Amino acid sequence: MSIKRSLLGVSLRIYHLILLVLLFAGGQAYAANPDVPDSDEAITAGQSIFNANCRTCHRLDQKSVGPALRGVTDRRDLDWVKSFIVNSQALIQSGDAEATALFKEYNNTVMPPHTFLSDGDIMNLLAYIEYGDRQDATGAAAATGDGAVAETGGIPSEYLMIILVVLVVILLLILIVLGLIVSVLTKYMNTSDKLDEDDKEFINQKTDFKVVFKSDGFILIITAIVVALVVKTAIDGLYTVGIQQGYAPAQPIAYSHQLHAGQFEIPCQYCHTGAEIGKSANIPSANICMNCHMHIQNVEGKEGISPEIAKIYDAVDNNQPIEWVRVHNLPDLAYFNHSQHVTVGGIECQTCHGPIEEMEVVYQHSALTMGWCIDCHRNTDVVTQGNEYYDKLVQLHSESSNEALKVKDIGGLECAKCHY
Repeated sequence: MSIKRSLLGVSLRIYHLILLVLLFAGGQAYAANPDVPDSDEAITAGQSIFNANCRTCHRLDQKSVGPALRGVTDRRDLDWVKSFIVNSQALIQSGDAEATALFKEYNNTVMPPHTFLSDGDIMNLLAYIEYGDRQDATGAAAATGDGAVAETGGIPSEYLMIILVVLVVILLLILIVLGLIVSVLTKYMNTSDKLDEDDKEFINQKTDFKVVFKSDGFILIITAIVVALVVKTAIDGLYTVGIQQGYAPAQPIAYSHQLHAGQFEIPCQYCHTGAEIGKSANIPSANICMNCHMHIQNVEGKEGISPEIAKIYDAVDNNQPIEWVRVHNLPDLAYFNHSQHVTVGGIECQTCHGPIEEMEVVYQHSALTMGWCIDCHRNTDVVTQGNEYYDKLVQLHSESSNEALKVKDIGGLECAKCHY
């Protein structure tokens, strides 16, 4: 009788174990869209795009300001994912139910548009999201420092999905068989007249959930989970301190960059006169606005002009500055020089400020964090052509490396460059 009792106990334990495995496997199985590239080159390129545009609000495998991204091409249609990345607000305004629900779920947080990304850029980004920062079965990185899946030893995602489905089916069958065995053994042993009271009590025992919930072990586990969630939430909150990506304050005058920089193609430096010659790009004065508006209005005085342009006239007549609200703010401990980047580095305004020519209301496009700047310095080639200053540096660099001279190679990662 003790042998039968042991078999029944083992069967119950295996039954519960498989049930837990099924629950875990069911929550973890997904496969990336097969159209997403998985080459090392695509993953590496996608990591740079992710670090520059997404890392502030997103993580691959856990929620942050936005949702966890891994498996997004399995959960959503690929074309929908592309549309959401390019311009999520346009998709939401079109009435798309999934986009609207996601927007509400994350407290109506606006994700900046990424219309400057090509289709190839988006596919590279998705390659990093689906395959980046993973490890192979041995625990070592499977590819270049990104942790991408190696060409040898890796399992294609479609095959992995098939394997997981087969395993789940097998476990379900085993679970059903074990359930039948437990039921048959219980009925058989209850009909036996050779059982003592202890055996009958063991066979017919019921789980007392009140005892389980009041046990020290259960309380310890729940406490540990709650503490871990609180700590994680606090750490995630600390990572977002001082980050204003997406910040779009209301301005005293409804100035449209889409109209001026986009439709009329006015150069950025015409209004922001300091970008090429100084540290600050400068906010334009009302006089710069009047250079154009005193000629393009076919009216006498202020009659007939729009209320917004009338505010410019008032500022000039009263000799009062327009109190524009600063959008891009760097901490006082960080030094940034516009002329060094615009004139010497040849950096386009859109590199940091995004598609400014498409913005009706200006918002902070990039994270402007230290990590974001460092990633740019690591990946940006120095413009050396036609500048004799770099000739010797290029010569010295070429003697030790076959790669192009990057900002990091000329001191772009030194602390004193930005903090002094």
